[in-house]
Amino acid sequence: METPAVSTTGEKDTCQPQQQWEKNLRENFDSVTQIRQQPRDPPTETLELGVSPDPASQILENTQGTEKLVAELEGDSHKSHGSTSQMPEALQASDLWYCPDGSFVKKIIIRGHGLDKPKLGSCCRVLALGFPFGSGPPEGWTELTMGVGPWREETWGELIEKCLESMCQGEEAELQLPGHSGPPVRLTLASFTQGRDSWELETSEKEALAREERARGTELFRAGNAEGAARCYGRALRLLLTLPPPGPPERTVLHANLAACQLLLGQPQLAAQSCDRVLEREPGHLKALYRRGVAQAALGNLEKATADLKKVLAIDPKNRAAQEELGKVVIQGKKQDAGLAQGLRKMFG
Repeated sequence: METPAVSTTGEKDTCQPQQQWEKNLRENFDSVTQIRQQPRDPPTETLELGVSPDPASQILENTQGTEKLVAELEGDSHKSHGSTSQMPEALQASDLWYCPDGSFVKKIIIRGHGLDKPKLGSCCRVLALGFPFGSGPPEGWTELTMGVGPWREETWGELIEKCLESMCQGEEAELQLPGHSGPPVRLTLASFTQGRDSWELETSEKEALAREERARGTELFRAGNAEGAARCYGRALRLLLTLPPPGPPERTVLHANLAACQLLLGQPQLAAQSCDRVLEREPGHLKALYRRGVAQAALGNLEKATADLKKVLAIDPKNRAAQEELGKVVIQGKKQDAGLAQGLRKMFG
């Protein structure tokens, strides 16, 4: 993978320790060549990556889970931590907000003021309680800057940022998370400073922010955090996708890097799509061809995998990773043929 160039927080209140959120995937950039993932249903992307996102990112729609969460929220509103007498108005259907990617449902407990919401660069004063992760946000009131800082790479960071983008000043809300059976997470936005939408940024500002995200993604990948790296690459791509075509050449590198993360995360379909975008601009991109070959093999598309790996070897005959992968694909194809032949003999024998 290309080596990216450049990187993209009180009074105290106590949080109960919660379950450890699982995050591993320990691999090096180049070691992705040794990975073979089993096929699984790909998540739906939220950006033009073929993230996640941005994922740059990459997000799984959870319609059934969201419907269940809504039912729980509507049926359990009387059990809210805050008394209804503290609410300015009774809860209505508009007090429920579905995160578009299905990652949570928000129930407004106390409505905020005005119509403005935090944007890129807004410094938010936040109180978060009850997160079910081993290391949640800092206890008590804390300040988080939208779009900036390492807090966004934490397990809870992306969730809080998505929620804050939907909140008004003074709003207090409960979040129901799929698979979380404990008490709802509570988030309060006391205040925030003025920020800017991405379309308000100059081209040079977007490119600078994208370089920071790319550099931070590289650091996370090398540290074994493919999930956090994918989020960084996704955010960088979302910034660059708003620029007029053909866009900066960094997009090619970001898509290739994102594909490596997606392979490690067991998302071969998304990895193949990310490689497609690289190869649209650079048909001879060796790493994209190799990674797409690995992804196609994981999806069971052996002919496509063979074609991509042979292209790699035609350009670089000594590419050992491609040689080994092609050998595995050939063996897998023979097994499939043998299984088919055995099935035919039973059918007609």
